[in-house]
Amino acid sequence: MTAAVFAYPRPQLVRENWLSLNGIWKFSFDDENQFSDPSYSTETDSIKPTSIKWDLEILVPYPPESKASGIGNCDFHHACWYQRDFQLLAQGQRVLLHFGAVDYRARVWVNGHLVVEHEGGHTPFTADITHAMGDSEHHLVTVYAEDDPHDLAKPRGKQDWELQPHSIWYPRTTGIWQTVWLESVASTYIQKIRWTPNFDGFEIGCDTIIAGDLKADFTVQVKISHQGKLLADDHYKIFSNEAARKLSLSDPGIDDSRNELLWSPERPTLLDAEIMLWRDGEIIDRVCSYTALRSAHINRDRFMLNGRPYFLRLVLDQGYWPDTLMTPPSDDALRRDVELAKAMGFNGVRKHQKIEDPRYLYWADKLGLLVWEEMPSAYRFTPTAVRRLVREWAEVIERDYNHPCIIVWVPFNESWGVPNLTSTQAHRNAVEALYHLTRTFDSTRPVIGNDGWEASATDIIGIHDYDANPQSLAARYGSSAQQELFDRRRPGGRILTLDGYPHRGQPIVLTEFGGIAYAKPNAGDGEEVWGYSQAFSDEEYFHSYRDLLHVVNETSMFSGFCYTQFADTFQEANGLLFADRTPKLPLDKIAAATCNKLVGD
Repeated sequence: MTAAVFAYPRPQLVRENWLSLNGIWKFSFDDENQFSDPSYSTETDSIKPTSIKWDLEILVPYPPESKASGIGNCDFHHACWYQRDFQLLAQGQRVLLHFGAVDYRARVWVNGHLVVEHEGGHTPFTADITHAMGDSEHHLVTVYAEDDPHDLAKPRGKQDWELQPHSIWYPRTTGIWQTVWLESVASTYIQKIRWTPNFDGFEIGCDTIIAGDLKADFTVQVKISHQGKLLADDHYKIFSNEAARKLSLSDPGIDDSRNELLWSPERPTLLDAEIMLWRDGEIIDRVCSYTALRSAHINRDRFMLNGRPYFLRLVLDQGYWPDTLMTPPSDDALRRDVELAKAMGFNGVRKHQKIEDPRYLYWADKLGLLVWEEMPSAYRFTPTAVRRLVREWAEVIERDYNHPCIIVWVPFNESWGVPNLTSTQAHRNAVEALYHLTRTFDSTRPVIGNDGWEASATDIIGIHDYDANPQSLAARYGSSAQQELFDRRRPGGRILTLDGYPHRGQPIVLTEFGGIAYAKPNAGDGEEVWGYSQAFSDEEYFHSYRDLLHVVNETSMFSGFCYTQFADTFQEANGLLFADRTPKLPLDKIAAATCNKLVGD
């Protein structure tokens, strides 16, 4: 097994002193929940576990179900243990231990001390482990991950509850699946930066949160620059543990000059930021970040980017890889996915039922790709499920708020987890509550309460319709069909809006369609080929895609679309790319069809 190479895992708050703990760990399944703690005994300079049988090794951050982990065991597993030793390369006054994501419930010990517990399989958590370090140079970290494979009341997205992947669900991911890393910081340090662009005022809001020893007086200095040119340099006093200010940029006034500083897929301008924490004339912490001037909002029936109508050409992206599952094979693989989406003519992706690695969002920010972020669903409606969903969704928004690529939040998809929206008030309340809670956490982006159908509180009407006949789609969504669409027709067999929530003129986006399965005859191995329709040759596949894309591009009712899907995913053969990201057709040909430039070819 080869250690995974990943870049700095938190691109919005970068420090120099860090150490990746990705690599070989000791590993053990604990399907019977036999152990509740590592049960250490300490002898001189060594720390020896006395109970858990460490019978396997795993390559972190790949989950044990994946081939890349070195284990590749896809059986049902309720819990597992990890352990490795480490030695700090750089000493600070505090040491922070970070986990990108552990599915689903985690407990972590360092040198036998319980340092943190966390619930939620898609969001990061951190422990200050300074008190557990002692004087030794060598340290031991142990992780317990509990992830009941049959629990449908937790947010799990596309992870299957059956032993083998079926229909539109995929292999499970248990335990650690994103980077584990250490960071040395000062006794007082910058914990969080929150950027809020104000397009109309040509200014950037900056909230700085510090942590640690707060007894002294502190100031924070924020520098913003672009291509080496300093745009802002301000100092603020910290009150309690935070400072919140707006940094004004010089507004050139006319569009041509303004556009040089605005972020869009066509021109993804990022503004570099340096944040320094001062105490008594000395810099005690320094981090690098970035932000962007970008607005995303709704005006009548159109989505608006930077104050102008913007047609959305999205592709649905499941975010899985054959050998690594939800974990990307590398940082290069994340960058390549962004590049491929753009090369196929799309200006955005809908990340489906997955909270993607922050490095993907970094590349989307840097290269220019819009992202709809969608909460992984639970599949039962219980008070526990709602509590879990609310808590984790709040953590998701907090983690990803700063990324300019994110333009829409989606807490529910296709009524999953709230199956009785037409008849049960509590289910409707949940969708409406999450919509308003999301708007409370972030008032700068549109929110889709429930994507696909049965909409209530929402800024965009999302429609899922896998009709493979272009003429039928053209008739259903033609210029004279809008009233009948909401009153009588049932795309997907569901009503588009709930009673009491008529269409109020919001933008309409065809957020799922297509799904054409195509596995080339000499590329298959006899496994199931799944899709919403199927093509059997390059020519048939191209014509089917081109004709569907022509209709949705020409339909004036739509403010955009999202084609299913980016890449083949396990039994689903309906990607524009094979699972290994090889294009099924030449990329330029796909792009021309995506952008409606091949009509009649």
